[in-house]
Amino acid sequence: MPNPSHLIVGLGNPGEEYAGTRHNIGFMTVDVIARENGAMPWKSKFKGQLSSGKIGAHDVLYLKPETYMNLSGESVGEAMRFYKLTPAQVVVFHDEIDLPIGELRTKKGGGAAGHNGLKSIDQHIGQDYWRVRIGVGHPGDREMVSGHVLGKFSKNDLEAVAPPVEKFISGLAEFLGGLK
Repeated sequence: MPNPSHLIVGLGNPGEEYAGTRHNIGFMTVDVIARENGAMPWKSKFKGQLSSGKIGAHDVLYLKPETYMNLSGESVGEAMRFYKLTPAQVVVFHDEIDLPIGELRTKKGGGAAGHNGLKSIDQHIGQDYWRVRIGVGHPGDREMVSGHVLGKFSKNDLEAVAPPVEKFISGLAEFLGGLK
């Protein structure tokens, strides 16, 4: 692959027991992006699953860290340094409890807001990367957050998340072209 223009990261936890959980919305989203853009088969590299392909005119890498959420930065940092990318070329898809279910927001930099995957990435590459925050809703009580994010999506929640994620994915080539 020519030098990639971006590293597209999906956050989640490896293993069947975490499949379909709110915390794995990053994995789920990157799987859809890779599949819809005809990415190469996944292979084990950089403490994660790595693939490559094109999104529009952009040569990209896809990464799903297999370090568990709290150590995601190890995988992201290794891949970023190996391909000589800057943090601004990294786009991380992750769950966001402070957004209503299905709402998406993008931002560059900022704090981790208690998200352990983002804290780990911040420690390994700094904060100057892009985040695509995918709302999974808040359970209403801080004591219930862990169970909420590690819980499976209901059918209704998945139906609420799918349209905004699909809309964002359809404009991903333009999004990547506008990143600075």
